[in-house]
Amino acid sequence: MSESEERRWVDEMVRRLERSEARRRSPARSGNEALHRRSLELARRYLGPETVPTSVRWVAPMRTRWASCTPADGTIRVSERLRDVPGWVVDYVLVHELAHLLVPGHDDEFWALVRRYPRTERAMGYLEGLSAAAGLGLVGTDGDATDDPADDADAEPDAALGGGLDGIAAIDDGDAAAG
Repeated sequence: MSESEERRWVDEMVRRLERSEARRRSPARSGNEALHRRSLELARRYLGPETVPTSVRWVAPMRTRWASCTPADGTIRVSERLRDVPGWVVDYVLVHELAHLLVPGHDDEFWALVRRYPRTERAMGYLEGLSAAAGLGLVGTDGDATDDPADDADAEPDAALGGGLDGIAAIDDGDAAAG
């Protein structure tokens, strides 16, 4: 192998290992039950015992948001578009949606709750970049839902994650390798 071929092969193997590690660590690679358990742990850690969703589940890719929450019945839906993102990004989305169980809108009180998760800003940037790179148009930094919830097949009028930055969460396990 030439030096340039070796470098290319090493780069490719590093990319594969990073993808594999992200999938292994991510609740995104698990089913609805594991996603629900993860949300309960995040709620306990960052939002308090009164934050208990009735269900948390993966849904087909949403066109206008990463996730949504219906505070009236305590349900949270997370777009399958997030299955391949790092676990800390999914955790951010979950914390965001869990916070809607306590505060339906996107006011200062809501953002104070969400920012208890230490990787909030980083995850928001990740999602903004993901949206831009994929040409999804799920970008909006003000926290306001800019699209009609009826645009999504599975969304009801709710405290939905509007734009690309309002709906994903992740627990910081203290592992620097998590990103």
